Amino acid sequence: MLCGAALWASGALSRVQAQSSVIDTLYIFTATSGSDSNNLDGAFPECPLLLAGADLFGTAINGGTEGNGSVFAIRTNGLGFTNIHSFSAGDTNASGLYTNIDGANPFAGLVISGNTLFGTTASGGSAGSGTVFSVNTDGSGFTNLHNFPAISGSPFFANIDGANPLAGLVLLGNTLYGTAQNGGNAGNGTVFSLNTNGSGFSVLHSFSSGATNDALENYTNSDGAIPVAALILSGNTLFGMAEYGGTGASGTVFSINIDNHDFTNLYNFTANTYDPVLGLYLNSDGAYPISGLILSGNTLYGTAQNGGTNGTGTIFSLDTNDLVFTLLYAFSAPNYNAEQQDYTNTDGFFPVAPLLLSGGTLYGTAQDGGGADIGTVFSINTDGSDFTTLYNFSLGADNASGVYTNSDGALPVAGLILSGSTLFGTTAVGGNQGDGTVFALTLAAQPSLGIVLSGSDVTISWPASASAYVLQTTTDLAAGNWSDITSGITTVGANNVFTAATGGQAALFRLQQQ
Repeated sequence: MLCGAALWASGALSRVQAQSSVIDTLYIFTATSGSDSNNLDGAFPECPLLLAGADLFGTAINGGTEGNGSVFAIRTNGLGFTNIHSFSAGDTNASGLYTNIDGANPFAGLVISGNTLFGTTASGGSAGSGTVFSVNTDGSGFTNLHNFPAISGSPFFANIDGANPLAGLVLLGNTLYGTAQNGGNAGNGTVFSLNTNGSGFSVLHSFSSGATNDALENYTNSDGAIPVAALILSGNTLFGMAEYGGTGASGTVFSINIDNHDFTNLYNFTANTYDPVLGLYLNSDGAYPISGLILSGNTLYGTAQNGGTNGTGTIFSLDTNDLVFTLLYAFSAPNYNAEQQDYTNTDGFFPVAPLLLSGGTLYGTAQDGGGADIGTVFSINTDGSDFTTLYNFSLGADNASGVYTNSDGALPVAGLILSGSTLFGTTAVGGNQGDGTVFALTLAAQPSLGIVLSGSDVTISWPASASAYVLQTTTDLAAGNWSDITSGITTVGANNVFTAATGGQAALFRLQQQ
């Protein structure tokens, strides 16, 4: 891990810093019981959290008083957990779909306007195809804003406006924008808009029909299919991703103008090859993206859950001007751990959550892999350098009921939010009840380098207590050939000190965690 770097040339100095982390489990969801798998608070939170003041708001897929999920709030210090809304009981209709009055199984995160939260449910509602809802932050005023209509069998999963929304919403003024993974003219999903009072529902784009590619046995089309990722809005342009379809059948990145509804397929993920031994899909850039995008300037950043050279997923960027795609990172190959009877690696695999950008650093989660095969939290610079595993979720075991439990949570499938130096997130399962957790990951500032120029000499100092770090140097950052400095280091008071005669040559120094 890069902790402190100092670049000097012709007397010019600069410094960058990175961080390591300590986790705190803020909340552990309680055990569910009964045939409906209900509890008082919710279970299996797979949503990114929403920070409003000192409160975190989120959703849980299951649990709650009827087992259909909940909307919850918790203070950032872990106190004051509140179940804002438990989704109601219902019945299975003639088509085998679960219907109720308000929706069921909220997979997505929330957006807020004033004291009102807006979200989606993947199922339930009057036709069993999901809903868009609003609820006040104190739990009052729940409103079912829109029921997605029933889907038909021809074409498969088709209807007028979409069905089964898995992603959160984007709010602009009084208009909500979102995606539905199914439904639409071809059954491949839609992009939609809706007024915050429930009026004015409109389909901005219905993903097109396609065909199965005989060579790949995958579905190809012109624009993508099954958009399960959340949208982002910049100006009058929405950006998103479709999990499948496109010319390579591995998914797409797209944009759509909210004014005239012009749709553009910005990028087709390349065709992949299935490796039956590994059980993974391999390609050069990633496959089957289900996370949302983030935008900085003209650059989109995102993850693909599969694909890459090892089949374990990728991190990428895409320039919205020239549409240049850059592979920033391919997650490493999994190794079978015979003792744990699972697959582990150093960095995690299957990144299914959107990234978070702070300064020049991207933060994210991988749902599997790491030292216990239950996920990691990571960081990486926007240029693809200095990937760091910030946290490995701890190894647990199945309890007497066959539920996986541990101390801190498992399978982080949701994106992170940052407040100060603390990342907040959720795990879908794990914790001592097996129903997931809310966690806080504190990014503690790491030891940095002090630099003083004296004539042609440079003196570098850093805390002597930083015994886990080694001083390194290079004369060519592009080459990436860092060398350990192991001699000539003295201790003066509380600091380590190293003096180098430069001879006027430019050099780089950094602290690297061992």
